[in-house]
Amino acid sequence: MFTGLIEEVGQLEALRGIGPNQKELTLRCRLIQSDLKLGDSVAIDGVCLTVVRFDDQSAAFELSSETLDKSLFAAKRSGARLNLERALRMGDRLGGHMVQGHVDGIGRCELVEKQGNFYRLAFSFDGALEKYFIPKGSVAINGISLTLSKLDSQQLEVAIIPHTYLETNLSELSPGDLVHLETDLIGRYVERMLSFGAQNQPESKLNESFLKDHGFF
Repeated sequence: MFTGLIEEVGQLEALRGIGPNQKELTLRCRLIQSDLKLGDSVAIDGVCLTVVRFDDQSAAFELSSETLDKSLFAAKRSGARLNLERALRMGDRLGGHMVQGHVDGIGRCELVEKQGNFYRLAFSFDGALEKYFIPKGSVAINGISLTLSKLDSQQLEVAIIPHTYLETNLSELSPGDLVHLETDLIGRYVERMLSFGAQNQPESKLNESFLKDHGFF
């Protein structure tokens, strides 16, 4: 589990094949190794990956066929800058929102506009994701916890403070660039539970009316 607060931006050093539709990704980084152990989880551009090797200047991660199919890593080139966050520890402050590091879809940057010292970014997305977004709700874009400032059926917008823009790879985005999107997991759990309630299971008291009565809507 992650929070969507980026600790550092690493640089892609190598992406090499290690088996059929499997690759190893090596990053140049300098901060996250301070307390890493083999097998630890790190969110890389919002994708949860497992550390298989590291030293004081780099860390390596294995990419499965599923990860390669659902993410943008296969198209990344040496030198690409990637957002990094170590897994949340029990007792840490949850400064962003609950992020799993599982990519729900790919977004396309449609607008980058500076407004004073702040930035306005817009992204289009697959229509199947629309139901998981709500105005002022949370979204992880390349692993960054952000709040939706505007939403319609085809596009979402986020307002970015200068620190977030400059200290992540959002500062490198241009219209047409693709990003990883992860929707708020609470909405996905609610949808899943409601789908079981809709299957004529009288023992379940969890339904839309119950959630409304108890302040979830």
